[in-house]
Amino acid sequence: MSFAEQLRADLAAAPMTLAALMTRASAHYYATRDPLGAAGDFTTASEISQMFGELTGAWLADRWRAAGAPAGARLVELGPGRGTLMSDIRRAAPAAGWQPRVAFVETSPVLRAAQAAAHPDATWFDALEAVPDDGPLFLVANEFFDALPVRQLVRTPTGWRERMVATAGERLVFAAGSIDAAPLVPPPLAAAPVGSTVELCPAGTAIAAEIGARLRAHGGAALIVDYGYAGPATGDTLQAVRGHAYVDPLDQSGEADLTCHVDFAALAAAAGVRALGPVGQGAFLRALGIAARAERLKSRATAAQAAAIDAAVARLTDGEAMGELFRVMALVPGGDAPGFE
Repeated sequence: MSFAEQLRADLAAAPMTLAALMTRASAHYYATRDPLGAAGDFTTASEISQMFGELTGAWLADRWRAAGAPAGARLVELGPGRGTLMSDIRRAAPAAGWQPRVAFVETSPVLRAAQAAAHPDATWFDALEAVPDDGPLFLVANEFFDALPVRQLVRTPTGWRERMVATAGERLVFAAGSIDAAPLVPPPLAAAPVGSTVELCPAGTAIAAEIGARLRAHGGAALIVDYGYAGPATGDTLQAVRGHAYVDPLDQSGEADLTCHVDFAALAAAAGVRALGPVGQGAFLRALGIAARAERLKSRATAAQAAAIDAAVARLTDGEAMGELFRVMALVPGGDAPGFE
């Protein structure tokens, strides 16, 4: 029985929450393919240009030096894709004298194989809590939190209900749960009008809490890059992408990339440490010197390569592209950091 057939059979027996569906569908999706690049379903900033990773590496190395260049520091990436971002980070870090111990939090066997080819000296873990808590933590998460399962609470004429997924013949459809979900709604949103949707990401806030606990205990810094907002806010942001095009989130469950926008304020509150930002990705990269880095790369590039570099800068920083949609937030034990002035 295929994944889709098993999922329909299980839903026909009993509806499940959207969060449960996302958990199952995303586990199957990432375990069975490399979703990145032109031949995949989506492209991340690190796949667009090395400049993104190099500037991220410079930021992390700066925070490592600001922490006193601790020898036992561990560099952790959540959801590292093919390992491209880490390759660029590791190219930039030695300029600050840092040769970090690298740990990846990854569950996909397909992507782990790609990461191992690029970083044979790394260590792998299924969850952040499994990474040894034995020193300062320097962490990066680029387009990681958006892929975590989300609970959707919908204001119906009879009150707040959790969004469920059920079957109607061979199709998957949304349905309203029978249990009162009002206690789960953030108080500022409790009076939202009928039809409103509130999204909660318990998995995301749990990871943010783990990051915050480690930063308080041992120091370090975390950089989170994703598309999102600073809540609390209402809105249905569930989307599915396959072949670089939007598709129905329920039509191809397990075969498309399912994501929701990230509530940075919820992550910051869960972490319980100083949060800087979120700021637009474009403003962050410009503050770190992407223009100067681009000029340096162009100085030894062909005309075609220079044009590609300019196009990458525009895609990463322009407000009409990724510059405003994607946000950057830092979690630090205290003080300020570059890019957030």
